[in-house]
Amino acid sequence: MNNKVNTTKSPTFIDLFAGAGGLSIGLEQAGFKLIAATDWDHWSCETLRTNHKDIVVEEGDISTIDLEEFKKKLSVPEVDMIVGGPPCQGFSALGKRLENDPRNQLWRYYMRFVKCFYPKVFLMENVPELMKSQEFIEIKSTAERLGYKVEAKVLHAVDYGVPQKRKRAIIIGSRIGSPKHPEPTHYTLGQLSIESYQKKPWRTVGDAIRDLPLEPTGENWHVGRNPTAKSLARYKTVPPGGNRFNLPIELMPNCWIKKKTGSTDVFGRLEWGKPSLTIRTEFFKPEKGRYLHPQAHRPITVREAARLQTFPDSYILVGSHINVAKQVGNAVPCELARNVALEILKLFEAVSDEIKQKSVNRESSFASDFAYLQP
Repeated sequence: MNNKVNTTKSPTFIDLFAGAGGLSIGLEQAGFKLIAATDWDHWSCETLRTNHKDIVVEEGDISTIDLEEFKKKLSVPEVDMIVGGPPCQGFSALGKRLENDPRNQLWRYYMRFVKCFYPKVFLMENVPELMKSQEFIEIKSTAERLGYKVEAKVLHAVDYGVPQKRKRAIIIGSRIGSPKHPEPTHYTLGQLSIESYQKKPWRTVGDAIRDLPLEPTGENWHVGRNPTAKSLARYKTVPPGGNRFNLPIELMPNCWIKKKTGSTDVFGRLEWGKPSLTIRTEFFKPEKGRYLHPQAHRPITVREAARLQTFPDSYILVGSHINVAKQVGNAVPCELARNVALEILKLFEAVSDEIKQKSVNRESSFASDFAYLQP
């Protein structure tokens, strides 16, 4: 196989199960070049096509993709990296975590691409629960049999400049050096230490969205909902950091009156001075989590959720409100992806430097050996 690294162009990558492209955004910000992406969701593919005019977007079931035909569509002869996050519902702590859930096997199609394209590096992200599964053991074993060194670690997005507490399993495989995960760039609020004095404090909800108008403008997905009078009355009773337990008895649904224990995030309000909790796909429904705006009496908008996921405002999201919310909630935070990509980029730069040094040594040797030919 050809191990030569292109020293004049950005390393290329394919994003599998790409969704709206959060992972790709971070990688491109770090210096990689996206050449193709796949996803089964139509509106995610439309978002990808809108923002990346010159790439191949393969829409549909990944198990049906003909890899040889797929190769012919690409604009480059080889691919430097494969990335992506196989759907995680079968592993997620929020789901039933069924042992035989077919979604747990989608990693096999990911590794099929790795085997076919044999990239220098692969990057897989997923929920932390994957790390404790039989599937992870098989993923690692498969990669090692293909010749990759594999390192896996759970990273906390908030430690890398994302204003959100969100943990992801990051698996890196490399055949051009020993892969490493990035060191945290931010430290826990109020816990400055000798180890963290050169880092920045965690970014907060206020850092991310305070500049947006309290009243949604309806522009660029800063779109509000029309709550009922009862919903609005409920919103007004929840203080920053509060939750459903702050509702007066007369405003509580019967199911909450009967259930005196349970999640303290349901119907929770965010706080300006803290990171948000994990942004999921139904962040526009306060009954699903801590999604009330820190100050305004409403759930956060799509634009605010996208900011908390570190999507650039310039990135165009395509689809209905529900379609786009799903794309945002399912995405890898772009800033986490960028930090991981910067660490991976060092592998490519090290090989590039090695190639350059060999070239210099070869030219020096050539000049010395054939000096007698000089006039």
